[in-house]
Amino acid sequence: MTPDDLPVIDMADVEASAAAERYRRVRRRTEALAAPLSPEDQAAQSMPDASPTKWHRAHTTWFFETFLLVPFLPGYAVHDRDYGYLFNSYYEAVGPRQPRPERGLLTRPSTPAIGAYRAHVDAAMERLLVGPLTAEISERLELGLAHEEQHQELILMDILHLFAQSPLSPAYQSAAAGRADPGAQRFHRFEGGVVEIGAEKAGFAFDNERPRHRVYVAPFRLSDRLVTNGEWIAFIDAGGYQRVDLWLSEGWTRAREEGWTAPAYWRREEDRTWTAMSLQGRRPVDPNAPVVHVSYYEAAAFAAWAGRRLPTEAEWEVAATAPGGMAPRQLYGAAWQWTSSAYAPYPGFKPGPGALGEYNGKFMVNQMVLRGGCQATPPGHSRATYRNFFHPDRRWMFAGVRLADDDGLDEATPASSFLDEVVAGLSATPKTLPAKYFYDAEGSRLFEQICALPEYYLTRTETALLREIAPEIAACIPGDAALVEFGSGASTKTRILLDAAPQVSVYAPIDISPTALDAAAASLRADYPNLTVAPLVGDFTKALSAPEGARGRPIVGFFPGSTIGNFSPDEAEVLLRQAREWLGEGAIFVIGADVAKDPGVLIPAYDDARGVTAAFNRNILVHINRELGGSFDPEAFAHRAVWNAEESRIEMHLESVRDKIVMVGDRGVRFAKGETIHTENSYKYRPEAFEAIAGRAGWTVARRWVSPDPAFAVYMLAA
Repeated sequence: MTPDDLPVIDMADVEASAAAERYRRVRRRTEALAAPLSPEDQAAQSMPDASPTKWHRAHTTWFFETFLLVPFLPGYAVHDRDYGYLFNSYYEAVGPRQPRPERGLLTRPSTPAIGAYRAHVDAAMERLLVGPLTAEISERLELGLAHEEQHQELILMDILHLFAQSPLSPAYQSAAAGRADPGAQRFHRFEGGVVEIGAEKAGFAFDNERPRHRVYVAPFRLSDRLVTNGEWIAFIDAGGYQRVDLWLSEGWTRAREEGWTAPAYWRREEDRTWTAMSLQGRRPVDPNAPVVHVSYYEAAAFAAWAGRRLPTEAEWEVAATAPGGMAPRQLYGAAWQWTSSAYAPYPGFKPGPGALGEYNGKFMVNQMVLRGGCQATPPGHSRATYRNFFHPDRRWMFAGVRLADDDGLDEATPASSFLDEVVAGLSATPKTLPAKYFYDAEGSRLFEQICALPEYYLTRTETALLREIAPEIAACIPGDAALVEFGSGASTKTRILLDAAPQVSVYAPIDISPTALDAAAASLRADYPNLTVAPLVGDFTKALSAPEGARGRPIVGFFPGSTIGNFSPDEAEVLLRQAREWLGEGAIFVIGADVAKDPGVLIPAYDDARGVTAAFNRNILVHINRELGGSFDPEAFAHRAVWNAEESRIEMHLESVRDKIVMVGDRGVRFAKGETIHTENSYKYRPEAFEAIAGRAGWTVARRWVSPDPAFAVYMLAA
């Protein structure tokens, strides 16, 4: 066979064949959705906003008859002249119609008669689609098919509302499996800027999706998943439906008028559990599933309660089209997502001519935009530019909530929270993490284990030195004094001073870990019943208020453990200056600092044979995972301890054993194999170097005690 013998393919025939097959597929799906319903199910109308299934089937058929067959198929005979009145929806240019709230009164034509009507129109459409398709026919066909897909979703929405009115709570379809826990909510950060939104000229889109245009979007954050039923129950339990401060005025009025206490179709059972009517019948509320059937008013109230807001439709589209895998989860297929954008025409929008031009333009007021797609949306119907719209009080559609927030990372302010400091450190080169976040409850427990290790000389040496010099320190402590300890942990060494100085009236431990602080305070109160213990949860590197009970008393600061070595010399000077200002004139400050020595002694102290220090180092990643929703695998990081002779410090690092991306909050952090996170420094000072730092910070070195090797120093500073 030669090329000349091959059949010539007419692309117009291919196009017509594909169009006919798509037409058949969409029409068959409508019939499949109606198939589980009885004639009685198909005829009932449960409220003015809903329509009977029979009417949906007839209306979508009337659309093809009116806008394709009558104008474009020669010799076509209208199936029934009365159907134009019965099944026109809102096209004023086509003529009068049955009032929408009264569609359920149309017992005639019967359900079988509607089936015959569909068969008549389908046969005629087959004849139309055999011939060449003009651009106008193709455009109207695509619009008609998308229109029928919209009504397929409406069929499911309306049937659910109808079945929810029945005391039998009938199921439309078999029960679905429960959903897996979606995990912690994370907020992805988007840069914003001048962006383009809306549909391109090529391809099908509804007219309200065009024209594509530029808008300015400020930097924002968007949740990577939808709000769950479990989170909504927390909102209910917190009194969300009774708190007027959370609600828009019109929403509060509507909620009171209609008695809203939960999403539509929810019911609290006698055992206080929640059930919800669904297409599978009445079922227990799945706490892991996205909440649906909430109005815009409820969505806005929940966002206010959560300390967030709803996204604009431009923000939603920017996120949905984000490159590099940063698009959020659950964009389509679970729930339509309310936005804070009012439904209005895009700049440059012009309705098309004729009756079809009425399709969207006439509704562009008093409604809110929803984006995405829901469980009832036909496959392939959703797209990033799709603009759904409903009045803000409507609840029968599958509408849910995705939270947004303004972005504050670009503000020129110092890091002020755990998340900010972690993000800043992991964004730096090289990567770092603040050592203070080692000390959650588990970190404090591990550190106490480290202190008992044979390699870790510091605790034994300092403790022995403190026992020896405690009487000398106590002799300098005034009567009725307050002892303020920085980074107290388990307050073990504190007891040495308290035993030597019974004149101390108040003990104020400061620590970042409330769990460790509570345990230490309870133990001290039991062992020292005449001592006022006033713990203060906080970061001692920040400005703090004076501890309760310390005001008006002589103050003694206590900072054992060589924690000062975690700060660079410049940072140590700043910290000592802040401590002097905070403790006040006349205060004394007892502080421990390790002394520089042979690396053969130093490195084993920070890389012990049992791996306790390695677990302590990795625990900072566990802390981040728990508190910030991080995705670190701690075992994918190796512990490293390094002596930096030039800086006179031991460095602790976590080294990535493979390439990976880790999420922290809204940030994806990339790690290359072998890249490290610098987690801690422990400076080892010669006594003269430390005393110079203290002097620059405004302190006078009143006393200095240095132990025998392995040398450790304790200083008494005077303000």
